[in-house]
Amino acid sequence: MISFLDPNTVPGGLTYALVFLGLALLGAGLVRVSTRRIAAHLRDVTTINFIAQLAQVGVFIVAFILYAHLVPALQSLGLALLTGVSVVSIVIGLAAQSTLGNIIAGLSLVLYHPFAVGDEVQLNTPKGLATGTIQALTLGYTVLISSAGDQIIVPNSVMAGVVLIKPAVKSDGQASADRERRP
Repeated sequence: MISFLDPNTVPGGLTYALVFLGLALLGAGLVRVSTRRIAAHLRDVTTINFIAQLAQVGVFIVAFILYAHLVPALQSLGLALLTGVSVVSIVIGLAAQSTLGNIIAGLSLVLYHPFAVGDEVQLNTPKGLATGTIQALTLGYTVLISSAGDQIIVPNSVMAGVVLIKPAVKSDGQASADRERRP
């Protein structure tokens, strides 16, 4: 048998690593293309973009797991890896507490849908009260564009934990804040 196709050899292991990496990149690309095609037909793209990001991460995880099962040297390390992963997961969980909190908050924002891409909201920033239009909701952050054109990037844990004001829209399309003031 040719050594670069035998997963028991180093060249074979590297060959399969490159094959699985290529397949993972292809799979992630297919997810991106499919997402763009589906998003073109939707009014609200928030959920589909969020799911697409999770799917892309899932493609790489599945590719790594399949690769690890194919290479015999990695199979023999399975028990040691399982033990090590449990310890490492605790360490990573503590170290990445805010990042994981942002991802969980992002999931709750997509699930409960308090706002969508294109909605205008008001929130407190370090510069004071800011009004912005939601441009994107990603795994960890919500991106807004302020009325002055500034980009405001807010962690999802903040978006899920603060009071946001969505200005009401009058029938002529102007925000209710623009209504006439009493003398």
